[in-house]
Amino acid sequence: MSDGNHFIREDPWRIFRIMSEFVDSFQTMSEVGPAVTIFGSARTKPTDKYYRATVEIAKGLAKHKLAVITGGGPGIMEAANKGAAHAGGKSVGLNIELPHEQSGNKFANVPIHFHYFFARKVCFVKYSLGFVYMPGGFGTLDELFEVLTLVQTQRIPQFPLILFGRDHWKGLLAWMKSRVEKDKLISPGDLDLVKITDDVDEVIAIIRDYERRVGPPGTLPEAFA
Repeated sequence: MSDGNHFIREDPWRIFRIMSEFVDSFQTMSEVGPAVTIFGSARTKPTDKYYRATVEIAKGLAKHKLAVITGGGPGIMEAANKGAAHAGGKSVGLNIELPHEQSGNKFANVPIHFHYFFARKVCFVKYSLGFVYMPGGFGTLDELFEVLTLVQTQRIPQFPLILFGRDHWKGLLAWMKSRVEKDKLISPGDLDLVKITDDVDEVIAIIRDYERRVGPPGTLPEAFA
């Protein structure tokens, strides 16, 4: 008969595996320098317009000495890592172990592997000075609302949060305006924390303007201090 308490009894020892993921990833990421995270679907094909746009965005960021961070998998993540690598930049892939869909792409020249989602999430936020959201599914939405919540509650600085693809995002923003804001579930102006665009050059300009005004993060955000 299986012992139902076996998993719980392992919890204190599991702390050491969690600690090792943080130590290894922090050590590597601390040497990357100023970086931007690009989120998006793992299912996007190379023929898709958003895949091609992602490659160009990543190239533009890399040419300005900004590292590009992704989840390390296929689709949009591959496109971002490809663009950064082809431009001679640092191309970071924070890959996660999943039973399907996720496998590391060959363009990440700084690969880091995670078992725990929460350790991976910390690295996305802790080492980025801006975030670009390409069309994606539950994972992309999860990252969008998590970072948006941290900015809205002032747990981290007001980093640029850029939604790329008006056709994809406009319905969500309209619903948030007409329901969430109208019902006073968020404050007036909270939706201004995100920018929406279809212009590759505008994405790069927004990030570079923020970097010039504020500079790369020099201390830990309060949420992770």
